[in-house]
Amino acid sequence: MFENYDELNEMQIDMLREIGNIGAGNAATALATILDEKVDMSVPSVRITGFDEAVENLGGAETMTVAVLVNFSGDAHGMIMFLLNVEDAKSIMDILVGEDDGEEELSEMKISGIKEIGNILASSYVNAISALTGLTIEVSVPYVAIDMVGALMSVPIIEFGAIGDKLMFIEENFLGETNDLKSNMIMFAEINTLKTIMQKLGLEI
Repeated sequence: MFENYDELNEMQIDMLREIGNIGAGNAATALATILDEKVDMSVPSVRITGFDEAVENLGGAETMTVAVLVNFSGDAHGMIMFLLNVEDAKSIMDILVGEDDGEEELSEMKISGIKEIGNILASSYVNAISALTGLTIEVSVPYVAIDMVGALMSVPIIEFGAIGDKLMFIEENFLGETNDLKSNMIMFAEINTLKTIMQKLGLEI
């Protein structure tokens, strides 16, 4: 029986990695539809890591980053945060609107577009959990923020830090016909949700 992420065994961690891999595949398919072009995907890096290590992997506490946060509820509870650097965010929105407006700041229209992309990609991971477990899971309205990594990461720390300092960190590269996109996804599920997922997948807890 585990009570926090630190107590997960290797088999349980491998199952979380598999969920991450399937979610990344779903995300690549969704991104191809959004961009209307073929999108290949590098093998995603899926690991259980601490908050501090996640911050370093995202470029350090002071790196400006775009984040889309989605909470999930129903038979499973937790949050997913989709993160990408500001330049990649601008590039992908330039593709969608068909032009580079030359603005250094992200316009409201582009921020709205990023919110929708983050929502679709985050939903790809939730759908992977649902498909594997049969659980009914709903996602919240997405929230988008542009801030330093340290400030952005304070959100899951405040909400989930009491039950452990580990999270699932997924790093992936989407390879399009005209542009590549490096994104990071952070997923943190409540402990009871992890137990439910493991039980549904036939693993001992």
